[in-house]
Amino acid sequence: MATLEADTSAVRGKHKFDEHKLNDYLSSHLPGFSSSPNDGLTVRQYRSGQSNPTFFLLKGQKRFVLRKKPHGPLLPGAHRIEREYEVQKALFSNGFPVPRPLLYCTDVTVIGTEFYVMEHVQGRIFRDVSLPDVRPAERSALYVALIETLAQLHSFDIRTLNLTGYGKGKGYCQRQVNTWKKQYERAAHRDIPAMNQLADWLISNVPSNDNEETLIHGDFRIDNIIFHQTEARVIAVLDWELSTIGHPMSDLAYCASPYFWPRGVQFLGSTSSKSFADVEGMPAFEDLINIYSRCRGISSQVRDWNFFLALTFFKVAGILQGIHARFLLGNSSGENASIFADMVQPLAENGLRLAKREKSAVELPNSPGELFLLSAKGQRVLQQVKEFLQQHVFPAQQEILEYYTKHENSPLRWKKPLAVEKLKELAKAEGLWNLFLPAVSGLSQTDYAFIAEETGKCFFAPEIFNCQAPDTGNMEVLHMYGTEEQKKQWLEPLLAGEIQSCFCMTEPDVASSDATNMECTIKRDGDSYIVNGKKWWSSGAGNFNCKIAIVMGKTDTGSSSRYKKHSMILVPMDTKGVELIRALKVFGYEDTHHGGHFEVHFNNVRVPVTNLILGEGRGFEIAQGRLGPGRIHHCMRTIGAAESALQLMCARAAQRTTFGKKLYHHEVVAHWIAESRIAIEQARLLTLRAAKAIDTVGSARARKEIAMIKVVAPRMACQVADRAIQVFGGAGVSQDFPLSFMYATVRTLRIADGPDEVHLSAIAKMELMEQAKFLSKM
Repeated sequence: MATLEADTSAVRGKHKFDEHKLNDYLSSHLPGFSSSPNDGLTVRQYRSGQSNPTFFLLKGQKRFVLRKKPHGPLLPGAHRIEREYEVQKALFSNGFPVPRPLLYCTDVTVIGTEFYVMEHVQGRIFRDVSLPDVRPAERSALYVALIETLAQLHSFDIRTLNLTGYGKGKGYCQRQVNTWKKQYERAAHRDIPAMNQLADWLISNVPSNDNEETLIHGDFRIDNIIFHQTEARVIAVLDWELSTIGHPMSDLAYCASPYFWPRGVQFLGSTSSKSFADVEGMPAFEDLINIYSRCRGISSQVRDWNFFLALTFFKVAGILQGIHARFLLGNSSGENASIFADMVQPLAENGLRLAKREKSAVELPNSPGELFLLSAKGQRVLQQVKEFLQQHVFPAQQEILEYYTKHENSPLRWKKPLAVEKLKELAKAEGLWNLFLPAVSGLSQTDYAFIAEETGKCFFAPEIFNCQAPDTGNMEVLHMYGTEEQKKQWLEPLLAGEIQSCFCMTEPDVASSDATNMECTIKRDGDSYIVNGKKWWSSGAGNFNCKIAIVMGKTDTGSSSRYKKHSMILVPMDTKGVELIRALKVFGYEDTHHGGHFEVHFNNVRVPVTNLILGEGRGFEIAQGRLGPGRIHHCMRTIGAAESALQLMCARAAQRTTFGKKLYHHEVVAHWIAESRIAIEQARLLTLRAAKAIDTVGSARARKEIAMIKVVAPRMACQVADRAIQVFGGAGVSQDFPLSFMYATVRTLRIADGPDEVHLSAIAKMELMEQAKFLSKM
């Protein structure tokens, strides 16, 4: 990310001008330029940009940006900064993110050329298009914001903008080929056969629909964008020198060109030549195209794609040749203009290769992930998980069910079947392990959401990938808040699948829907803490391999806040005083594959002070960090279970006959199927929106989205499972089919992690606050 200090330098020798004269002119002609006549003017030159020189102006506390024409002889028709000023005025007045244009000066005696001044926009500019300094999830979000902004630009009506005369319009592609061919020929310092061949191909393959009249940017790429300081949101689009009225696909192809860049040639404005396909978190090209198409509401197919890609590389090669020509003339704006001559030939050859590809149109994807961008890695891992489930997990279901049936009254019911252990080893060997944790897997919450849905279709599947609750939440806690010693002792073996864990929060003697009611105490005694209290619904505590519990209880912190009196501490399960009282049943099920849900008592349990997580009074802070991603996982697994229930419902409705016709021919059953599909899709979209919010703005700012899915997903799954049970009749509530167990599980989720009513109250409170803020601005 570029900073002002790194992005600017002292004004370079050949671009110097009379700063005092500029100061006097702006003081007289630009309202608000100076609040004090004694304020000095500081001028620095931006390093980036190879065309129109750009300068940062500081006057007192006020910041401005100045753009001017280069000095000396110029190529005909180039560097028309008056057009930049005109288009920015039109866009700014229509709400598009551009810097506010303030003044245009035609008096060349001021600084030697015409110039204009605009407001300085404070934000983030990324000079390296591969975004090496941001997290993979944010990298994805930034590119989504980029493509959404391009779609917004192309959605404007040029009549509304009063820009009908801004360009020639129809015949744009033909003119572009001729324009860049002439520009190249005027600037060429040696013959490059590939440029001539590419020009001939383009002339012969101009699209038949060369009549689009859309405002286009002409140089739309991520290093011409200013993003918000903390959000993945575009706040300004810069450098409108090449803007005109023309074909929007030329902008889209130019923006997407890094995906097709020749290996070994660095990206413009970057030091990297790494393929976009190898950049972790970089969104798939097809997904960006799909987002663009949806935002504009246009056809799902981009025609003549080969032409627009070839035109892009022809244009870029021509621009670089022009920069080199200006370097030879001594009036190039950039600091490193001399290096571009060697890039012209490989870019032209790449354009020629793309031109002659067989595929001439982009087919857009049609999958659940198309609305919520999956990274390239996310797509690959999701496909691997689907294949693993089909090949290994689903075929093992009967054997594993028989194990639990055989041992339902034996202590062995708490031990994992050998088949599960073998599947875990196989998944780990294939790299399908700890997929839930972004820092380990490299997957975003949105990526993992789709994977969680797939694993939700089989009751033991999450464990196969070491992605089972409550271990996922406990590992997240240790990863985010644990000390290095705690991570080494407990997180590492959990990540390796060598041990398992449980989480002890809910209590039997108080109303745990208000977690501040809990009575379990964690008291300091010298170099130890002593834990006393009763917990229940401690999931996973019955596992033979459960070695550690995270326990939440009250600590005497002296704080007046109800939410700063609780702490979390690590308690090894073999510590003296830890007692497993009983396994609780859920609608009669012990949930043995999950390690059960136990009542656990802590009787004067002494553990070292080093076992405290984060610090005294930080329990609720940790809980909120734990529950955000965890609820995404729960909800997507629930959606997967609902998909399985719907699949069973449809199969049964097609097999069974009543009153002379198939069940699905009865209108009520057909409606159940339709309503179930609608409800599943709605819940999925809301959950994916929450996942994307966590990826882009974090769990704290996604609280409302998280609370909404916690209500919606279990309710939906209960309805779908209930309808499926009704279609199955007596079989639906028996042990012969998974529907009754599925219903019991998803019904429990309406209480687990907080009852619906608590979340509804929180949603209403947040909504009222947001509405009040909105009304106050009206």
